Amino acid sequence: MNRVSARALDEAIAWQLCLGSGEASEQQRQDFARWLAAHPEHGLVWRRLGGIDQQLAAATPAPARRALLQGGQRRRSLRRLGGNALALLLASGIALALLAQQRPLGDYLADYRTAAGEQRDLLLADRSQIRLNSRSALDVAFDDDERRLVLLSGEILIQTAKGDARPFVVETAQGRLRALGTRFLVRRDGDATELIVLQSAVAARPLSAAQERVIQSGEQVRMDSRHLGDSSLAPIGADAWSRGMLVADNLPLQRLIDQLGEYRSGYLGLDPSLAGLRISGSFPLHDSDKALAALPPSLPVRIEQIGPWWTRVVPAEK
Repeated sequence: MNRVSARALDEAIAWQLCLGSGEASEQQRQDFARWLAAHPEHGLVWRRLGGIDQQLAAATPAPARRALLQGGQRRRSLRRLGGNALALLLASGIALALLAQQRPLGDYLADYRTAAGEQRDLLLADRSQIRLNSRSALDVAFDDDERRLVLLSGEILIQTAKGDARPFVVETAQGRLRALGTRFLVRRDGDATELIVLQSAVAARPLSAAQERVIQSGEQVRMDSRHLGDSSLAPIGADAWSRGMLVADNLPLQRLIDQLGEYRSGYLGLDPSLAGLRISGSFPLHDSDKALAALPPSLPVRIEQIGPWWTRVVPAEK
């Protein structure tokens, strides 16, 4: 896992703002070249920030991007605030520019990540298979003692390989999941982690807990940093997203809209008055317009849309 220090990230962001302003002096360019050559970590974080800048350039109108990277006296004042303030500035700019994607800055520094509507398959060094769902970010850290994944955001489907004695674990901000020769799903959902075991079993332990609990095949559980919830039956078709479908079985409409939103660029919302509605059926994830069009025949709703970037499900007109 190629992680970078907070200090290197702060310094790289400061250099990006400086050089991107178009007003860098020759001395500043020479100082940057020396910084870049001073440590391999500097080159790594600079290349990764370059990828972020490409995302920003593609998603932001030119005037808005110039306002972020330029700004005359404001920029000079911000430099005096130091690296941490510059990091917050760039993170805020990216968050505004990529509002539809709602990605934290850390996602862009992950070993592997997916964009909205994208899925990605990984074959790890031990032959384990991973599929990343839309808008997911994952770090991989294998060493002599364990095989470890760190799920930063989104959802992954895991099929662990046999024949490797090292423990296979998945870590999130909420705790640790230890595979017991299995196939399972892990999803980050706000301040919680959701686990669905499809085969065999997984031992789950919240971050602040001393004991782990084994979750069996066909069960799901929700975990925060202090507590592991009660186990319940896994939903039907929990891994259908890996085949491009969303299977809803009496699913709250808000949850359906949230999941479809992971596959769209732009805003997709639900009128609060419809939050109590539930839906069943199968919906294509990679054609969310078609999925939304299937709602009005079975529910008292209509689709309100303004251009390709703003869509809302609202009550049907009476």
